[in-house]
Amino acid sequence: MRTKLAIYGGAAMLLLAISIVVSLSIGSSGLPLADVWGILIHQLPWMSDPSTHWDASEIAIVTQLRLSRILLAVFVGACLALAGSGFQGVLRNPLADPFTLGVASGCSVGAAFMIVFGYTTWLGLWSVPLVAFGTGMVTLLLVFSLSRARGTMNVESLILSGVIVQAFLGAFVSFMVSMSQGVVNEVMFWLMGSLSTRSWEHVKLIMPFAIVGLPLMFRYAQHLNLFVMGERHAAHLGVNVERTKLIVLILSTLLTAVAVSIAGVVGFVGLVVPHLIRLLVGPDYRIIVPLSAVGGGIYLLWADTLARTALSPKEISLGVVTAIIGAPFFAYLLYRRKVLQGGGHSA
Repeated sequence: MRTKLAIYGGAAMLLLAISIVVSLSIGSSGLPLADVWGILIHQLPWMSDPSTHWDASEIAIVTQLRLSRILLAVFVGACLALAGSGFQGVLRNPLADPFTLGVASGCSVGAAFMIVFGYTTWLGLWSVPLVAFGTGMVTLLLVFSLSRARGTMNVESLILSGVIVQAFLGAFVSFMVSMSQGVVNEVMFWLMGSLSTRSWEHVKLIMPFAIVGLPLMFRYAQHLNLFVMGERHAAHLGVNVERTKLIVLILSTLLTAVAVSIAGVVGFVGLVVPHLIRLLVGPDYRIIVPLSAVGGGIYLLWADTLARTALSPKEISLGVVTAIIGAPFFAYLLYRRKVLQGGGHSA
């Protein structure tokens, strides 16, 4: 397993580094490639040179706008993909992710409430993520309670419950926006997903969650492998099933909350990335979890790069780009599952 993880992990990190280099090199400002990298190199302490020919605006474009946004896309994507792998592992359901379960919409209710009613100054940048986490947990409990019947919870009822709750919460957020004064454009653009107005402060906010969330989720990767054979079998092998489920679900919801509070509702990242990783490397969560974090960063980085450059100087909402990619993929998974189930019944 370690050799396989080292090979795939090294390849993923190399692809991430290439993606960062390419994304950092393109933009709507028209800066030559040599200037972009010259500015970055001269930011290093031992390479600083007061006689450089770049003006302050060019330096700000590279260091304050592009670089911070690229790193933010990587961390947001990593958090969402990690959350998706956690939900899919605990629920043993490849269709589960923060978006389809309604958790992202639940987090958006708390975040939108804080923005619309001006309560974001309570704890500074921490105000929105904390409230988003609370409303996300409530949403998760609500979805579980709606999908459970006679003590059991099947895949179809879980997804349907998530869709219902997501629609209701989306309507509630729209109602709050319609009642607000002066922040309609800000909230609507945030609900569609965007990194355009974010800064290094937001990078510092989400970075600890991504860095700490990965080893925490990886710690329970072997438990998630045992969950595939059923909770009872996992319990016989020494897994504290209820404790594992609680920790992974709370961690996944927390990662979703901090990502949504910064980037808005960016759907399908937690669905597409872990599933693609599973198709490429197999079902071992000891490999799926770390590769999902790296793959989520790559996926959202390219989605954001496309969002800011495809119609330059206009910018597409990040959530629109991920939905265009993710919705057909979700439909394919539903169709594939239906075909497999049909084949199983006919056999």
